Amino acid sequence: MRQSKSQNKRSQHHGLTLLEVLVAIAIFAIVGTAILKAVGDNLYSVEQVESITIASWVANNQLARIELEKKWPIRNNARGSVNMAGRDWYWRQQVLDTNDSELKQVTVYVGRDAGYENSITSVTAYFAKPTVEAQD
Repeated sequence: MRQSKSQNKRSQHHGLTLLEVLVAIAIFAIVGTAILKAVGDNLYSVEQVESITIASWVANNQLARIELEKKWPIRNNARGSVNMAGRDWYWRQQVLDTNDSELKQVTVYVGRDAGYENSITSVTAYFAKPTVEAQD
């Protein structure tokens, strides 16, 4: 059997053209960029969730401290810092009056900024005036 010249040339063609290689590289570059962006967004989200969780623990610890101290009136604009999970956290509390003179609203704001300008989270609780027995 004899093959024609055109069939012979096709059977000898084993590689890819430059255009095919460039298109394949472009596709891989686009897919790679999308994957890197997705991974970066995921890492940022994980960091945010971790920060909010730890900041909530700091705020809840401060509210528990207020409950245990049983001091009245509760000090407004108290501030402080604590080291938790290897990082410094700064908290400040805001005390607001309610319709009941023996009930106060306390909100604790927590952030990483020593100037207390930005907070990551806040937690609010209500405290009743301690009874005379609880103050002794």
